[in-house]
Amino acid sequence: MKTQVSEMEERKGKGEVMCGTLDLTALPLDCVTLIISFTSPRDACRLSLVSTALNSAAESDAVWESFLPSQYQELIPSSLSFSSKKQLYLSLCENPLLIEAGRKSFWLDRVSGKKCYMLSPRDLSIIWSDTPDYWRWVSIPEARFDEVAELLSVCWFEIRGRISISMLSPMTHYKAYLVFQANKVYGFDYFPVNLSVGVVGTEGSKRSAYLQPKKERRRRLYWRIREEQPTPGDDVQFPKARVDRWLEVEMGEFFNEGCVDDGELEMSAVEIEGGNWKGGLIFQGIEIRAITPN
Repeated sequence: MKTQVSEMEERKGKGEVMCGTLDLTALPLDCVTLIISFTSPRDACRLSLVSTALNSAAESDAVWESFLPSQYQELIPSSLSFSSKKQLYLSLCENPLLIEAGRKSFWLDRVSGKKCYMLSPRDLSIIWSDTPDYWRWVSIPEARFDEVAELLSVCWFEIRGRISISMLSPMTHYKAYLVFQANKVYGFDYFPVNLSVGVVGTEGSKRSAYLQPKKERRRRLYWRIREEQPTPGDDVQFPKARVDRWLEVEMGEFFNEGCVDDGELEMSAVEIEGGNWKGGLIFQGIEIRAITPN
């Protein structure tokens, strides 16, 4: 039976953890290890500080292997080696791996161990991306992938990406983000981009965002538009800075119940209403991130 550490109480100064009336430190090491393996990586780290006995169980390979995804061995390059399963787990949290011939990036959420991904531009459907006058494929040192997509100038802006639901962790809340850089951006300050996330064939979750950073957004009129530029509503986003110095906007959310394995999750970013020219963005991809409850 799953034992939640949140239900446990530590006896201060005695190095004991109680679950109801059960003293975990009095159990055989194998039993304690099994109990901890049903908790979470964060709980295991907390328990390792309680006592020497619990530290031995919480740091064991048996516990940390339970937090790794199934068939994780297939993802690890043969050139990499780790002294423990905990070290492997932390590496997968801090150092995303390129998979599927470099078309996707994979890592684990540090707190929950849930699977996260980023779809590279080469793994996305980008309208007009094969036309050099509109898009350009470039390599930049700060990018996760060998190539990223630079938007030069388009009227029809449309990016779509799909991932098999079977690749996601079950019973997990996900959010998808469009990740990009602004490089003399223009044309994205009038009409917001329509964003969506959902299972293919369903309406899904929707958002909207101006891809032009808020401080760069100017009041202007386009020659094809007669109305004054509208004031953004509270539900319209602006790009947010990430710790890796890229920008992101939330595209939508999805809860994977784990009962459907043959479907696909689709993410889209579309702006085709304005008809104005827009460009000056470099896209790293679409990130699908597991969200951990507070």
